[in-house]
Amino acid sequence: MANRSVSRNQFMKGAGLAAASVAAGFPAFVPRRSEAEENIKIGQIESLVGPFSVFAKTELQAAGVAVDLWNKRGGVMGRKVEVVVGDDLNNPGNAVIKARELVYQQKCVALMGTVNSASTLSVSSTAASLGVVFIDSGGHTDAVVGEKCRWNSFQTCHNTWMMTHATGYSIAKLFGKKWYLVTPDYAFGHSVAAGYEDVIKKIGGQIVGNDLVPIGTSDYSSYLLKIQAAKPDCLIAIPGGQDLVNLLKQAQSYGLLAKIPVAGPYTELEVIWQLPKEARVGYWGVEWYYKGDLVFGKDNAEAQRFVSEYRKRFGYPPTPYSVGAYVSMDRLLWAINEAKSTEGVKVARTLEGAEFNSVWKGASSYRKVDHMLMWPAFFSKVRAEGTPEDKYDVLEILDRQDAPVIARSAADTAKICHLGYPG
Repeated sequence: MANRSVSRNQFMKGAGLAAASVAAGFPAFVPRRSEAEENIKIGQIESLVGPFSVFAKTELQAAGVAVDLWNKRGGVMGRKVEVVVGDDLNNPGNAVIKARELVYQQKCVALMGTVNSASTLSVSSTAASLGVVFIDSGGHTDAVVGEKCRWNSFQTCHNTWMMTHATGYSIAKLFGKKWYLVTPDYAFGHSVAAGYEDVIKKIGGQIVGNDLVPIGTSDYSSYLLKIQAAKPDCLIAIPGGQDLVNLLKQAQSYGLLAKIPVAGPYTELEVIWQLPKEARVGYWGVEWYYKGDLVFGKDNAEAQRFVSEYRKRFGYPPTPYSVGAYVSMDRLLWAINEAKSTEGVKVARTLEGAEFNSVWKGASSYRKVDHMLMWPAFFSKVRAEGTPEDKYDVLEILDRQDAPVIARSAADTAKICHLGYPG
């Protein structure tokens, strides 16, 4: 699910730190590392503490798999790849500091990562000022490929517009057009709500309630009583991480889940695996799944190799966050190797529009107009017990939606996204 981020106040504080760092005299461009130096360093910025640290751990693991595979093949431009990790402490201001440290002090030639949408935007802006490419692996903010798009930034994970449109029509078909939303009160949650509002207008339905809840909410009782009184056709649950765990557990204890179906734009395997079986319910969008012809297609050797290697290393299957980080790192290293350069503009120009096949069925690319990865999304039903063969296999994939169907059109995107390559 999207990065479940911080409040608007924290984001504004982070933006202030970013402006202060510029005013303090940090260079707009930093010296490029010598091509003769031994290792190519990639900076990975993650939230290693706080409620989303489980997703950051997943991303670090998967990016490491991609790096190891490249190093076993001889590295990038004949040089070993090294990852340098920066912890943003789940704070966009600290993400700015870490981005500058990684590039200026650690001599990283590119950046990737983030599971916090506010940090995603901060790193995108900072990386542009430093002249390096940044690939967003887990921050699902629409703005990074919309009004805040930049020449150097690419988004691998699906944004909220894609996931709400990938799921909204299926939700209406299954349950009806009268929805109640529980929305985390920050930029990501508002983007998801806006996506569902767009869908509901198109299908002629109604959102009968939309409760804005603070991040870190532990008691949902007052919200659950309002939902019961409204009697919607479906509860759309947008919180993520531990917040979603709390919501579903309490909804189950109130008996709500037996009366009202629950659905949402994303599910996170890391969350489902934590839930008691009685609270493992609902219909959810999912960015990727680790098995099945509907996801992989036939004879997808890379997908099979990735899943096998990941399970061998960590003891459980990869998740959508794993894939976001694996693909981000793999494509970043491919672009550097293909461009035969670590210079930001050359790497970005090489990456945009280049088609590739990966751990899902069909060719994909980072769209030239906005640098969004065009790849399919899926709709699933939770399977509470898993399967006899695999306790982690908790989703039944019901449907697949391809990127052209669920993404904003290139023409509409071009009206708000102006990449602004350096002259």
